[in-house]
Amino acid sequence: MNGIILISVVFMGISWIVSNRLKSKFKKYSKIGLRNGLSGAEIAQKMLNDNGIYDVKITQVNGQLTDHYNPQNRTVNLSTDVYHGRSAAAAAVASHEVGHAVQHATAYAALKMRSAMVPAVSLASRMMGMMNMFLFMGGFYMISQGSAIGNMLLIALIVANVAITAFSLITLPVEFDASKRALNWMEARNVVNQQEHGMAKDALKWAAMTYVVGALAAVANLAYYVMIFLGRGDD
Repeated sequence: MNGIILISVVFMGISWIVSNRLKSKFKKYSKIGLRNGLSGAEIAQKMLNDNGIYDVKITQVNGQLTDHYNPQNRTVNLSTDVYHGRSAAAAAVASHEVGHAVQHATAYAALKMRSAMVPAVSLASRMMGMMNMFLFMGGFYMISQGSAIGNMLLIALIVANVAITAFSLITLPVEFDASKRALNWMEARNVVNQQEHGMAKDALKWAAMTYVVGALAAVANLAYYVMIFLGRGDD
């Protein structure tokens, strides 16, 4: 029990640091206007057009850094600051989300794999929610005692964490590839100058770091439960 609490506390701390760093970078780069004066929504539309994608709609959503691409209804959803923003930060985020639309249009393998995993991960996440409650109501004690219920709980935890970890890991190439597509397109089409390109790249780097931290946390959780399971064989 102490191990999983320690893992949670450590990665919560790291996640908080990375998240705050990302917000700081976005705030900083949002104050620097783009040379071309284009808004995030205009940049997103331009990138869609350049990639021959005409069935994806650009919408505005509430919140900060809530930007995302929805493959179900084929929409690029940009937060207010990005949709109307005319900065390197807005350009970076808008083009990154369009990068996901390009992945979808070109049947990018990692994105297809991640999409296929969504139902299993949703189920695993619900299972984890229920099992976490049970763990703190005596589940850890049952596992430590090697009871039948404890063994079943441990196996269920491992299975659920395998699904969550696999999803977290396959998300990494999807996010890194979207950023690469965005940066390459902005440079090739002269959407940003050299200085703006550097700011956009830095902002996307810190956005990607949030996914890296999440993946590492998932791996650590899985490794913890697997080590408990394997340790039983030595008893």
